[in-house]
Amino acid sequence: MSSMTHGTNGQWYPPEWPDRIRALANGELTPVSPRPAATVLLLRDGADGPAVYMLRRRASMAFAGGAYAYPGGSVDPRDEGGVAWSGPSRAAWARRLGLGADETAAQAVVCAAVRETFEESGVLLAGPTPGTVVADTTGDDWEADREALVARELSFADFLGRRGLVLRSDLLGGWARWITPEFEPRRYDTWFFVAALPEGQRTRNASTEADRTVWIRPQDAADGYDRGELLMMPPTISTLREVAPYGTVAEAMSAAGGRDLTPVLARAALVGGELVLSWPGHEEFTKHIEKGGPAT
Repeated sequence: MSSMTHGTNGQWYPPEWPDRIRALANGELTPVSPRPAATVLLLRDGADGPAVYMLRRRASMAFAGGAYAYPGGSVDPRDEGGVAWSGPSRAAWARRLGLGADETAAQAVVCAAVRETFEESGVLLAGPTPGTVVADTTGDDWEADREALVARELSFADFLGRRGLVLRSDLLGGWARWITPEFEPRRYDTWFFVAALPEGQRTRNASTEADRTVWIRPQDAADGYDRGELLMMPPTISTLREVAPYGTVAEAMSAAGGRDLTPVLARAALVGGELVLSWPGHEEFTKHIEKGGPAT
């Protein structure tokens, strides 16, 4: 999927989408159920405002190869298991994430956010006590645990338990929720979180799925997208634009509490012989696909 087509900007647009959209519109394609997932905008303050940690997915990746994204991934069923927990309750998170009273599902999403951030960047939002956070996650023993987590040889609950650590759900702020379009073969129901890089911790490119990582000002990343230099999926560029105005990480974190987490789901409609692909509330991503022709 490295042959992406996009206009003057860097909007991720796989060449097979028009055919799949037509198939869905014609009732020839049954949507797959989206898997719950979580991704984290890791932020740190800089001299000229906050920077966000981004990684570029390898071109060989089946999903969104070559696109810039944040650390994240799908829920591991074991993320529902018993973990030492601090911060807002699971019930509070269930309400915040739009999961009703499903505390188990809420824990799994929050766990996935913390676990995937550690797996892909080496940053761990956990500490020995509810008010502390680990200061250093470098070292061979941490790396061995991280690799075991990635290989799914170790559950996150066991990892935390063995190290006597408490998951710090209070270090996350819910920011957005996007569901992969119905015509995609791989679908995710993804919650986007914001988090501040903990004091003393450092990121490193720990992900086998990424060939490049950067700390970049959200506005600079958005400008790169607008120039067509950085490829991104709609939720990535959308969340970048949303965090860009904040002057400090603290301001962005405090704004998270008021964010609307209603899911954004693309719609494909047939309008006068033309297929129109749109993301409600996000007009910049609308695509017009002529019958039998490419998207514009």
